[in-house]
Amino acid sequence: MNQDEQHTVARRVDEQFMESDAQTVPTSKRILWAGRIISAVMKLVKPPEVVEGFTRVGYADRLALGIGILELVCADVYVIPRTSILGAILLTGYLGGATATHVRIGEPFFAPIILGVLVWEGFSCGTGNWGNSFICDVRGNMS
Repeated sequence: MNQDEQHTVARRVDEQFMESDAQTVPTSKRILWAGRIISAVMKLVKPPEVVEGFTRVGYADRLALGIGILELVCADVYVIPRTSILGAILLTGYLGGATATHVRIGEPFFAPIILGVLVWEGFSCGTGNWGNSFICDVRGNMS
């Protein structure tokens, strides 16, 4: 086998592995998805801590059900590979509302911003389409 044929075979092997890497959901996206699900379920169950939190930020506790369902839908759209970009956009909007709520009542608002960055990092790691990210390289592998 000459050098050109070896290069062609090596490129085919790399392409095959690159395709399989894009099929898996990276760990950071799984963790973020699990966190969103737990947060949404807490709003659906409405334990006393959630009711107290809604009262503290000035929202009626009856809104927890709708907000929890909205959060679940956004997380579901985000975790489906074909719709992950739409899910990332929806979660960014959702977290923007959370940021605005915290700013309005004078509380620290960094947590929703950090979560928003993690949403886009998870998207970048999952698709590998946006070049280098903070956490993953172009192929979606953890750094």
